[in-house]
Amino acid sequence: FCRRTDVPLDESNLVIKAANLFRAKTGLDPPPYFKVHLEKRVPHGAGMGGGSGNAATMLWAANVLTGEPASNQDLLDWSGDIGSDISVFFSEGAAYCTGRGEIVENVDPPIPLDTPMLLVKPPVGLSTPQIFKALDLDRRSTVDAKDILGNLCSGKWSDATNYVNDLEQPAFDCLPELKALKDRLAAEGDFDAVFMTGSGSTIVGIGSDVAPAFLSEPAYDDLFVTKARCVTDRLTD
Repeated sequence: FCRRTDVPLDESNLVIKAANLFRAKTGLDPPPYFKVHLEKRVPHGAGMGGGSGNAATMLWAANVLTGEPASNQDLLDWSGDIGSDISVFFSEGAAYCTGRGEIVENVDPPIPLDTPMLLVKPPVGLSTPQIFKALDLDRRSTVDAKDILGNLCSGKWSDATNYVNDLEQPAFDCLPELKALKDRLAAEGDFDAVFMTGSGSTIVGIGSDVAPAFLSEPAYDDLFVTKARCVTDRLTD
């Protein structure tokens, strides 16, 4: 059950795919079925893994409710069958992901968990296949991802050059107004860095969670704007 009319309730929904996957992988007899109430808080098409997080939660909950027949590593491995970015949700909260995204290496949080951030998403979404089709490989960054991670973890998280997303190029080519939004946030906001999440269409301002004044203009009434912080499930002393 989901109140959102833009969320499909058939087998294209990642939550249902996750439940079907869990039954197939565990082979439990009788096969377990679940009643699910999906309350969407991350906007659809935001590039923040909302659907993938829902799928990971479904796998985790199904496992707990059936007596944990699978390990966390099993769930991580299985999740790649239905989505490349589901696996990261079985990490400790910060991870270096390779392959299609299914190879997950836990890392220390690269920025302080109390770092203020502002998320700004226009009502339009972007199709991930469309974005990858428009990706120009010759325009990708040449910076090594491990070097960026090392810089962030060494305390250089406020350096804007350490925030690289190669999918900004195709996203901005497909939706020039998204680039205009990013540029205006960078120019008028008090952020250390401004970048797009995933394949879009959320723009993140890091270092401040104060919305620039222009976001109160009538032209921006339909934007999703919220404060945010990083979280981790890593146990601390």
